[in-house]
Amino acid sequence: MDEQNIQKELLLRLIYSEVFQHPLTSRELELLVDCTPTQLKHALDELGKNGLVQQKANYYYIFEEGDKITKRVKGHEEAERMMPKAQRVGRKIFKFPYVEGVGISGSLSKGVLHSDGDFDYFIITQPNRLWVARTLLILYKKIFLFNSRKHFCVNYFIDSQNLEIEEKNPFTATEISTLIPIAGNVMDHFFEQNTWINDYLRKNEKQVHFDKLKKPVVTRAITFIMKGKLGEFMDRRFMRVTLKRWERKFGAFEPMEFELAMKSRKYVSKHHPNNFQDKVLNRLEELTAAYKNAHGEQLKTLGIEL
Repeated sequence: MDEQNIQKELLLRLIYSEVFQHPLTSRELELLVDCTPTQLKHALDELGKNGLVQQKANYYYIFEEGDKITKRVKGHEEAERMMPKAQRVGRKIFKFPYVEGVGISGSLSKGVLHSDGDFDYFIITQPNRLWVARTLLILYKKIFLFNSRKHFCVNYFIDSQNLEIEEKNPFTATEISTLIPIAGNVMDHFFEQNTWINDYLRKNEKQVHFDKLKKPVVTRAITFIMKGKLGEFMDRRFMRVTLKRWERKFGAFEPMEFELAMKSRKYVSKHHPNNFQDKVLNRLEELTAAYKNAHGEQLKTLGIEL
């Protein structure tokens, strides 16, 4: 990649990070942009000289700093402190019936956890049992965790026969790239099936291997009872009941909005009532336009077209 394209990719990554007011380190940028450390430093220096990038300590950003760096440092310290617990919870989720893979997503996967943050989990299930697995996890949260989502937010499920994420955009590419695998070697196949993210970010080179975790007796018992036609019937039933409840609860959503935020199929379940993905992409568009408006001349001088 030539220097002009490296500069463009750096700006795109930094603009995206501004959606979350999340300044990036040089190491993080190196993982996101396909270039050598020397090329990265030179490109950042040139962008800085032209007023296109700002730097403080080892953090890079493009809009006013405010207290972004202070929040970032504090959030990183909290993430470091809570990561062992998040990993333990992830391994507990893996022990539930029909769960084949678990990864940490959301802000924690970016190395930050703010006071209002939670543990977000991405879960891969056995085919034709996704809704059984989801229902059991939600019942556990409601009964034993008093419906708290702080350390048990399970809002995205897919099954192991449908590993490619259908929505392909900067948001989903970033979430996949930063996903932290916790359990299940199926996670390796998940990354293999989503190499399309290389169109947005540096090639994902994650290698995943876990020692096999033994499922507890109660899980094996449920799996035995729910095998065959009974399990298939219950999976369809749980899906219908959940979908009808969501349609009543979120009836104000437009059809396309509901499809994106609450996508429900045999092989996928999303529960994002705040439609966070759409908000992020809209904010990204606004920030990109604002940046181009503010720095049009400098971008033109360097031959960068965002």
